This record gives sequence, structure tokens and C-alpha cells, in this order.
Amino acid sequence: MTQAMQELGALIAAKRPDCVLAYDVSFDELNINVVPSNIVGLIEFLKSDRSCRFSSLVDITAVDYPGREKRFEVVYHLLSMYENHRVRLRMSVREVDFVASINEVHPSANWFEREIFDMFGILFTGHPDLRRLLTDYGFRGHPLRKDFPTTGYTELRYDEAEKRVVYEPVSLVQEYRQFDFMSPWEGAKYVLPGDEKTDEAKG
Repeated sequence: MTQAMQELGALIAAKRPDCVLAYDVSFDELNINVVPSNIVGLIEFLKSDRSCRFSSLVDITAVDYPGREKRFEVVYHLLSMYENHRVRLRMSVREVDFVASINEVHPSANWFEREIFDMFGILFTGHPDLRRLLTDYGFRGHPLRKDFPTTGYTELRYDEAEKRVVYEPVSLVQEYRQFDFMSPWEGAKYVLPGDEKTDEAKG
């Protein structure tokens, strides 16, 4: 399988040098680093070429690397049911970059791209309805960015007096923001509830 995927990667790189930066095979899956300038054309090629026939878009997601100049990595997972092959396309983009929507090639990309916009703030040009999908319309920020606070910026609750849902700034006391990640298996000096039973059993 690995040899077949290596050959497929070489074929795609040879036929689409305008799109492919590099490729590798790991765990019998083909990974291709691509440029964002012609992602739609590459997806069309992978879908229609007889050697590829990646007809199913499994998923589109993203990863945030705040320390990089090209902060985000947009990742496409495609499946060829004809050849029983999978390919992963990885595309690095800056925070200010626009990514072309592949909705016309794979209509299932519609909600995947909306989710990425909602969670990461990446904008897709040519998308028919790019709006938030998982958060509320008035939501502030993008929750899967690494710099998004774990507590969020606002909280909502139902106000019995006003008979409606109200938004309020998050107001947690500082004690709730301090977490002790020390494991009891790593020589912790404190006693956990239930540890006293061990001392009683020894006595």
C-alpha cells in the first residue's frame, strides 16, 4: 500500500506542479502540502482524474499555529472509493488570507467551511452563505484559536425577571482560573480524599 501511495503522490506532483509543494506517506495515507492559489483546480483534478478519482470529501478542518507567519493550516480529507485510497491536503494560510471555497466541486464543503469560519475566522471566497454555524450570531471571537480564552468573553443565561436570554460579561473570580495539574502519581505532597483509608489499612 505504501508503495502505491508513493507512486500516486509522485503522479499528482508531476501532473500538478502548480499546486503541489511536497508530499509524503505515513500510516499508508498520502499527505500533500499544497498552495492556496489554485485549491479549487486541484480538488477538481483529484476528483476527475482517472488515476485518482477522489470523489468523496470526508472533512475539512483547520489547525492554529499562532507562532507561524502563516498561522493556519487548512486540511482537506478526501476518499477514493474506487481505489480505496485516502489523501490529506495541507494548506498554510495567513490570518488575513482568503481561501477559495470548493463548494461547487463538493457541495458537502458548505457546512465544513462554515464551521472553519466560525471556529477559526478563516474566510472562504465564493461561499454561498458564509455565516456562523455552531455559535450564536452575536458571538465574539473564534473558539478554536489558541489565543481564545477558555472562559470566553460573554456568558448567557435566562433571566426570569426579563423573560428572555441575556448576555453578560464573564465574571469568574480568580480562584476559578487557577488549575492544579499535579498528578497524585508524581509525588504530590497533599492528601486526596480517600487516601486516609490506605493509612488505616496499614495500621
